[in-house]
Amino acid sequence: MPLFDVPGWSLSQDPVAESSTTPNSRKRKRPDNESVSEKKTRTAEVNLEKIVKTLTGKGSSSSVLKKEKKEKGKKGNKKAGAEDKKKMISHPMPLKGAIEKRNESTSSLPPAKKAKTKHEKTPSQESLVKPNKGDKEVSQSGGGLTSLQERMRQNLEGARFRWGQIPQRLLPATHTVHRLINELLYKNDSAEAQRLMNEDPTMYTDYHAGFRHQVQSWPTNPVDHFVSTLAKYPKKTVIADLGCGDAAIARNLIPEGMTVLSYDLKSDNSFVIEIDICGKLPLPGSEGVEGRLSTGEGHVVDVVVFSLSLMGTNWPNSIREAWRILKSDGELKIAEVASRFSDVKKFTTFINSIGFRLVSKDDQNTHFTLFEFKKIPRKYRAEEEWKKISAQGQLLKPCEYKRR
Repeated sequence: MPLFDVPGWSLSQDPVAESSTTPNSRKRKRPDNESVSEKKTRTAEVNLEKIVKTLTGKGSSSSVLKKEKKEKGKKGNKKAGAEDKKKMISHPMPLKGAIEKRNESTSSLPPAKKAKTKHEKTPSQESLVKPNKGDKEVSQSGGGLTSLQERMRQNLEGARFRWGQIPQRLLPATHTVHRLINELLYKNDSAEAQRLMNEDPTMYTDYHAGFRHQVQSWPTNPVDHFVSTLAKYPKKTVIADLGCGDAAIARNLIPEGMTVLSYDLKSDNSFVIEIDICGKLPLPGSEGVEGRLSTGEGHVVDVVVFSLSLMGTNWPNSIREAWRILKSDGELKIAEVASRFSDVKKFTTFINSIGFRLVSKDDQNTHFTLFEFKKIPRKYRAEEEWKKISAQGQLLKPCEYKRR
């Protein structure tokens, strides 16, 4: 008799599954209704997913879903395509070939740091100068420059006066260095200097801009001396300013009712007449009569002024012209750089020989010497004699400035 064979009871041959409602069971058992083939497929999928995760370094589909849900909660505005993405990543990722894996691993590396590039300064950046604490932020002269930059600009103007660049096309092929503009004017005759200025008009303006800055460091400006002296002369006085520059004497005395005739190699304003003062001036006058002493005739000028303007190797010709245009007993006033005189006595003797008498000499100034001559009668001279006189320009040395 079978064990537990009780009348009225019957037991099935198959084992009874444990009820899911058993109070002692702590886990819900999945109904064992899968076939053996389905179990194998699911196991293979899990294993495949692990392998893919190991090979690619990417998380499983469940970790990706959790990450996406977290980002979705933060941003709150990425709703489109979420369901499609879940479906897409719910399946295991296919294995990749060796080449694809190598490319992917390379692309997954963090981006290389950008090489630091050295930025070159532009010319405008290099030209900026940081002002000292003691300098005012903006120069009083305007233009947006600091006071330090303004001083540098003025120094450059003075330097260009001393070391102005002569255009290479105007010099022999062997001369490729900078030369002083004023030395060029001193070491060439007036005709050559005028030709160079006509070819390069900036030479004239650059020279006088530098000259104005240069004389600011002098105790006094000879032009100021002449203005204050001539202002005391009668109103009808006629003055010829030879080598006038920017015509400072005319600008000051013409408004006072005086007549000032201003001449220079170039004219950049209405006060100046452009002409070579070592040539023939457009003024009346004569050189006397042959065979006897004479002061000439037809003169209209009372005073001739040379303010630092005895330039060019043929400067004696301008003294000749001064005598021709001056009235009898007319005055010749000269101011010249003191360093140019190797022998002051020889210079005054030479001026006397052309038809003048020395009245006064003032060498008290450290930078220039003042002379005053008066026109006197002289003998008439032929052109051959004037050529010999004109060749004595070496009595005044060229005005050479040292490099700073």
